[in-house]
Amino acid sequence: MTLQELLQYGKNQLQEADILESEIDAWYLLEYIINIDRAHYLLNPNKKVEEEQRIHYMDCIRRRKIHIPLQYITGVQEFMGLPFHVNESVLIPRQDTEILVETVIPYVKDDMSVLDMCTGSGCILISLLHHLKEKTDMKIQGTGVDISNDALMTAKRNAEKLKADCQFIQSDLFDKVGEKYDIIVSNPPYIPTKVVEELMPEVKKFEPMIALDGDEDGLFFYKKIVSQSQYYLRGQGSLFFEIGHDQGDAVSMLMEQAGYFQIRVIKDLAGLDRVVCGKIE
Repeated sequence: MTLQELLQYGKNQLQEADILESEIDAWYLLEYIINIDRAHYLLNPNKKVEEEQRIHYMDCIRRRKIHIPLQYITGVQEFMGLPFHVNESVLIPRQDTEILVETVIPYVKDDMSVLDMCTGSGCILISLLHHLKEKTDMKIQGTGVDISNDALMTAKRNAEKLKADCQFIQSDLFDKVGEKYDIIVSNPPYIPTKVVEELMPEVKKFEPMIALDGDEDGLFFYKKIVSQSQYYLRGQGSLFFEIGHDQGDAVSMLMEQAGYFQIRVIKDLAGLDRVVCGKIE
């Protein structure tokens, strides 16, 4: 079987399964397995594919046909220009979340400590530390917290691979957190329970429900984190959240009622509310 024939097979199979962006996914899987770029493919479309690679590609296409996310098949998702290992124990990092990291960066000063609550793959904390280290010589203490031990294993793997100097704590929110921090950042589960069932099959069937479901109104974790965070922030400390597009007012109100001030809502590239942040006395 040639490269061209194998790619066409992948496209046809994914189209029949009504996979969105079937052509793109078929190509990415070919690129992942054969380790070629488009230039090489265009110059050598009739190159024979090794049998082991053919079998591997067809198996990956089979998995994609049942809506397993592409990132779980390849095991990699890029975030803030960095390659993060992902699996079904962690939420796949989204480009929207980069707004959260970009919002936090200007607030970080030398010798500060940062806590990433609901860290998952560690992409927020690790990206933050990586970009600060790349552009400054600041010393930052970074800590990631998650209730899932499997998620923390993934975060630790990413930290080691990307040479991020940070620690991780398995804890149900702040239960096992014993220090105070200058900054707390969080992308908690925020999708209302009734909306979860309306999500794409790639999300609702394969991504961890514990990282998606924000209870009936989607605000359960915001309420808990806001009410507890003031006891884990140093004076003039800051709290940053990623939010759903319709949660800016509600989360801002929660923070204001808890004593936060200078509360801001930041929009994403689509003009939708994406981040809420504020300071505590």
